[in-house]
Amino acid sequence: MADAQAEPKPLLPALKPFYDVAVPLSWLVVRAGVGWNLLVHGYGKITVGPTPGFLKAFVDLGFAPPAPYFWTTLVVETLAGIGLILGLFTRFFAVAAAIELLVITITYWHTGFSWLRQGYEYTLLWGLMCAAIALRGGGPYSVDRLIGKEL
Repeated sequence: MADAQAEPKPLLPALKPFYDVAVPLSWLVVRAGVGWNLLVHGYGKITVGPTPGFLKAFVDLGFAPPAPYFWTTLVVETLAGIGLILGLFTRFFAVAAAIELLVITITYWHTGFSWLRQGYEYTLLWGLMCAAIALRGGGPYSVDRLIGKEL
């Protein structure tokens, strides 16, 4: 396990009180940002529903029959988003989202690393963030920490 003394010294020692407060909050900011991104995508699927056009997009990507994939992504994105924001079952939801994002990254791999051509860099970034959260857990400001259990 990493030693607390392995932390780098602040460039400006006068800022140490700020860092003492801000560093524990940083993981909450990361978790909430990733969770919000997932939740917005899940909510979009909830509001639109499994329309023929939406389902055709899944088929065009090679996911047939499309309905199970639509519902799976809706559930994972919505619940993982809420779970990560709250820090509840953080590792479980982070792994679920990382797996979904890995599948999406592989699906778009052939387009290359360019957002101009629906590249995979966006899903790769968010998938790696989810993997990091899965490794780290909820952090000091999480429901997991509050209840004293992590899944």
